[in-house]
Amino acid sequence: MTRNINSSKLALALLIGLSGAAQADPVADYNEWCADCHDANRLGGTGPALIPETLRRMRGPKIEAVIREGRVATQMPGFSEDLSEEQITALAEYLKTPLETIPAWGVDEINASRVMDEDYVAADAPVWDADPMNITLAVETGDHHVSVLNGDTFEVLDRFATPFAVHGGPKFSPDGRYVFIMSRDGWVQKYDIYSLKQVGRTRAGLNSRNIAMSGDGKWLAVANYLPNTLTILSTEDLTVAEVHEVVGKDGTPSRVSAVYQAPPRDSFVLALKDVPEVWEVSYSETPDMNLFAGGFTHDWRVEGPSKQDTDFPIRRITTPDYLDDFFFDQSYEHLMGASRKGEDGMVIDLVIGMKVADLDLPGMPHLGSGITWAYGDSTVMATPHLKEGVISVIDMNTWETVKRIPTEGPGFFMRSHENSKYVWADVFFGPNKDAMHVIDKQSLEIVKTLRPVPGATVAHVEFTRDGKYALVSVWEDDGAVLVYDAETLEEVLRLPMRKPSGKYNVWNKITFSEGTSH
Repeated sequence: MTRNINSSKLALALLIGLSGAAQADPVADYNEWCADCHDANRLGGTGPALIPETLRRMRGPKIEAVIREGRVATQMPGFSEDLSEEQITALAEYLKTPLETIPAWGVDEINASRVMDEDYVAADAPVWDADPMNITLAVETGDHHVSVLNGDTFEVLDRFATPFAVHGGPKFSPDGRYVFIMSRDGWVQKYDIYSLKQVGRTRAGLNSRNIAMSGDGKWLAVANYLPNTLTILSTEDLTVAEVHEVVGKDGTPSRVSAVYQAPPRDSFVLALKDVPEVWEVSYSETPDMNLFAGGFTHDWRVEGPSKQDTDFPIRRITTPDYLDDFFFDQSYEHLMGASRKGEDGMVIDLVIGMKVADLDLPGMPHLGSGITWAYGDSTVMATPHLKEGVISVIDMNTWETVKRIPTEGPGFFMRSHENSKYVWADVFFGPNKDAMHVIDKQSLEIVKTLRPVPGATVAHVEFTRDGKYALVSVWEDDGAVLVYDAETLEEVLRLPMRKPSGKYNVWNKITFSEGTSH
């Protein structure tokens, strides 16, 4: 046998495998410890798909470390007390094993999955007596339901079942009547708030990231991890308008990190997770050449490895690094992006299609939860960090960091309202997860730290339409939505719920209210 310098390590590993890992049963361990979140077929549920296509950036030791220690910035726990080192090694190898087949999931499969409720009848007007613009949805991940709240009285008007593992914010139609909800396993649900009835659902992908609503309300873009596609659905009946394969200029297939709408540009903007590119997808019937200057390919069709005809012209922008998340300025001419490496960020000018500034954003910023507000003569954007107990506040004229606000731990969500003088920021990760910081918008100082339920995870704030009340989640299985007076910071009501996560007010979301992530 020919040996090299690493042969003794390989032999040792094989001996360990024969003596220990041979007794491990990774399939059984997966089914016991992983399947609830990642699905029995490894194609994803609450957590992402665990197959080589989604783990390509992680080498074996990194996968083992995540199994052993968990993963910061996610709800992935560590299993060092439940699994032996041999079991962890065997499980990591199992996750790198390709599936025998990955199901095709294109136009035909998506349309075949589509089910429209036969008993659905659209009401002429709301079947309830409340302000349609002050309806708030509360996602309850404990048992996969959504509660529909009257934003004035906080009465629960309806509580309906959702697909498994809702992920990303629900998207409202421009008139606030319909809401579209996506799950990690790719199901998209349409619900009529006026009628309090599900309209239907379809599976737009096998493992999906998030959805975006077009400014005109006609289209829904679904960003998929598996397969590597962008699915565009008709919001009217959930039929497929297009499934576009996501492939980089060099032929590399890629997942979509995130997709958001850019209303003034009549486009969707998406970042590619495995290729350093940003795509801008026009949904306008007559795309404005000035808005899309400098990036459209010949004949407004995608060329190169992923060439295909499309009714949604695609513009590609090459970026210096991968982007896992991003945030727009108020004009939607600039994109602030960062990668999961968490070392820095960048500003991409969408008009000229290139990077124009660097951002000082260490600690893995959660830009999808970034918010803006007026600060002196300028506007600032603030973002929590997933790896560091700090909030970065950035001047959106100079792109300079105004302040880094120390917090009691890494955070996940931030919220404010144009009628409020405060910003609310959670401390989602770490031992101080029961803390909610309240920050003055002008002094940039924490003025109060709330601990409504000691030891419980307290997270995600949403305001009522007028900004008078702030709704806070006690993110536990026997949790609650807490209603605070946004001026006095006093608790006024508790609504028991099953692990409530995000809350979404119709008016704040459809008007892109200041202080609301978009």
